[in-house]
Amino acid sequence: MSQDEEPIPHRCFLSLPMSNFRVFCPFLLLFFTPIVSVRAFAGTYGINYGRLANNIPSPDEVVTLLRAAKIRNVRIYDADHSVLEAFSGTGLEIVVGLNNGQLQNMSSNPDHALSWVKENVQSFLPGTRIRGIAVGNEVLGNDDSSLWGVLLGAAKNIYNATRKLHLDHLVQISTAHSFAVFEKSYPPSSGKFNDNFKQYMKPLLEFFQQIGSPFCLNAYPFLAYVDDPENIDINYALFEPTKGIYDPIYRLHYDNMLDAQIDAAYAALENAGFYKMEVIVTETGWASKGDQNQAGANVTNARTYNYNLRKRLAKKKGTPHRPKNVVKAYIFALFNENEKTGPSSENNYGLFKPDGSISYDIGFHGLNAGDSSLLSFKNLSIHKCDQAKLTRHHIMRSENHWLSVQYQHWFNPRH
Repeated sequence: MSQDEEPIPHRCFLSLPMSNFRVFCPFLLLFFTPIVSVRAFAGTYGINYGRLANNIPSPDEVVTLLRAAKIRNVRIYDADHSVLEAFSGTGLEIVVGLNNGQLQNMSSNPDHALSWVKENVQSFLPGTRIRGIAVGNEVLGNDDSSLWGVLLGAAKNIYNATRKLHLDHLVQISTAHSFAVFEKSYPPSSGKFNDNFKQYMKPLLEFFQQIGSPFCLNAYPFLAYVDDPENIDINYALFEPTKGIYDPIYRLHYDNMLDAQIDAAYAALENAGFYKMEVIVTETGWASKGDQNQAGANVTNARTYNYNLRKRLAKKKGTPHRPKNVVKAYIFALFNENEKTGPSSENNYGLFKPDGSISYDIGFHGLNAGDSSLLSFKNLSIHKCDQAKLTRHHIMRSENHWLSVQYQHWFNPRH
């Protein structure tokens, strides 16, 4: 069963046997209490909900769409309150974003970081399941090099704010990287971080290792193919049957590019001394339209990539180099965004149209390409809203109880 078909699980902070043990053996608890690693991503399939558009549905309608598609993990690029309010009581799990323009302020002023977390995270808990904060996006390698040196400070201050508010075991801190951080990535075993970012990357990784955060990677076989269409087999990029590549150092065969990109990240981490850090794909997708020089940007390839990616994630398996590390990925993106700048491909990654119908069929049960526009969407909204009203009270009670337990057991900050 794929993640987008999984039911929302019941939360359980401690097992019953451990809870009973705590009652009778408080002294031994000091030595045997397990360290809880907070996770922002349950399952394997998520989606990025970008909103740089003037024609997309309201947040309430987006909730309806996500529930109908059975997509539970969602990332946004800010902490827009209308979105956070719409997600309240829905069971959807969300990662909010601190945008790059706020990094300098958050790095230099811990009080501002605390206020930001209070206003944009704490005030919406527990109704809205905020599970992560993404501090910046693709900062290292960004044209604005002044941000490179403040990323770590911003991440630390945001994390310390969650500790002060006793949310550090509920909300995971991360930042997403582009392939610009790598000096080498082919073959996968040669993965290595770019020396230009070494002074920033190593302390950042040390901090994330300390707090149990993953390495977040925006991985696009589409972009790799666009850069070198003459030498890259498009079937290799699209998860289609192909001879693939062979890595002579790992002695492993790769039949698709995304697995190879992920393993290149693992190799870079290992080369830097970080052997246990998990890699999570925070963006991947394929444009359905692009500029004349963007080979492969069409609806057929976009459907093929996203359909095959969804099947691959549903298998819940790892990569050739890390077979036990199940691949998790957030798809880019929920909608086409008509106000984004850059190449026209940037406006054409959406899986869904503004009316709520799908752009192309990738196997979402009950949602068909070419459905009538707002009429079917509104009918779906009525059904889902009625269902939400029936379950909202139960979800809110469950979340309030879970968070109260969280506070009770972790009221004192970790040392």
